[in-house]
Amino acid sequence: MNPSSDAPSDSVPTCPHLAAVQQACGPLESSVFRGQQRVVVPAEQSFAALSLLKDRGFDLLVDVSCVDYLEYRGAKHRYGLVYLLANTSSNDRLTVRVFVDDPEPTVASVVPLWEAANWLEREVWDLFGIRFTGHPDLRRLVMPEEFTAHPLRKDYPLQGRGERHNFPVITRDHS
Repeated sequence: MNPSSDAPSDSVPTCPHLAAVQQACGPLESSVFRGQQRVVVPAEQSFAALSLLKDRGFDLLVDVSCVDYLEYRGAKHRYGLVYLLANTSSNDRLTVRVFVDDPEPTVASVVPLWEAANWLEREVWDLFGIRFTGHPDLRRLVMPEEFTAHPLRKDYPLQGRGERHNFPVITRDHS
């Protein structure tokens, strides 16, 4: 993110829910971009913060995604998880970011809060290798079970690692 687009804006009122999260978790980095409030929560406090937001009416988990910041200028962490939340009653939206690092990028699963997180977290695990502790069924979703890497990591080679010859050939008769 470049500094000009990440700078907090005073012209947009801050989300009242953000104050509650900061009261529970301490001072947090936050910003407004194009009228949308964003907050960065430490990984060890992510479940508590997201649980508080669920209790405050954020009843819809829109998406869970990940960004690999490897070799990103000015990045302090390797991976950034992005939780997009919405309150369907008030139409409030909030982006919660959680940063994790190698060698064991791990964060608490939010499946107990939002059942929709089940497949979203599995997809992030499969493609980026972020482990979600407490997830009820953390296994591959997109890639075959035999696949040992996480292909959306930026250190994964563009040409692959020659895995295709290791997979069993599935014909139409056996699919």
